[in-house]
Amino acid sequence: PSWMTVPDPRKTNVFVLTQPFCTAEKSHKEPKRKAAFGSVGRRIPYRILHVINQDGESLGNMHRADALRLMDQHDLKLVPLREDAEPPVYRLMTGQQIHEEQLKRAEKKKASSKAGLVQKELSFSSAIAKNDLETKTKQIAHWLEKRYHIKVTIRQAKDSNTDMFMLFDQILETVADKATYLSKPKAIKEGMSTCVLRHMSDKELKAYQKMENQKNSTVKKDENEDPKSSEL
Repeated sequence: PSWMTVPDPRKTNVFVLTQPFCTAEKSHKEPKRKAAFGSVGRRIPYRILHVINQDGESLGNMHRADALRLMDQHDLKLVPLREDAEPPVYRLMTGQQIHEEQLKRAEKKKASSKAGLVQKELSFSSAIAKNDLETKTKQIAHWLEKRYHIKVTIRQAKDSNTDMFMLFDQILETVADKATYLSKPKAIKEGMSTCVLRHMSDKELKAYQKMENQKNSTVKKDENEDPKSSEL
């Protein structure tokens, strides 16, 4: 704050407190992050709680001091379930119950993050004809454009000398500008191998394109230098 002199009819000075000029907007508090599931110890900011016991049964509303007393008597922990309720809902739980619930929530979160993924499957013999392999490869390229994962399984045909792992590399080579291995080729049982292909990330695509450009520029440079070396 600053002081400003205001003239008075009686020629006396009156000092008035004024606020400094500021165009900045008032800062807004950032929303609180959702706390991880677990015990809050004895730090409970609410006076009245709705308490649920370790068996999932409601004990009704009670003062936090009574809830803490129950927690101590039964060697349990208080875990917030719904703090936005009126009154907030807390549950008395054992350490094992908390651990199991944390694992359950982690699995649920992991499953939900993968819910959008689609995996397609292709299976064929190592004796596959060239035209059929081209058709399969086109199908793989189509699925890759949709960002699907593709599981490819190859069965070793009798009287076939074709190397299954060479077939995997041949397939990848045809879609090398967009795909890579999510799971590298491996034998799952005698006479059968599998791999999983996925679309490259944007970062991987940029790195691949950069590598290809460098490779092409090196080839062109070598081609330009060849005539000179032959003249010498």
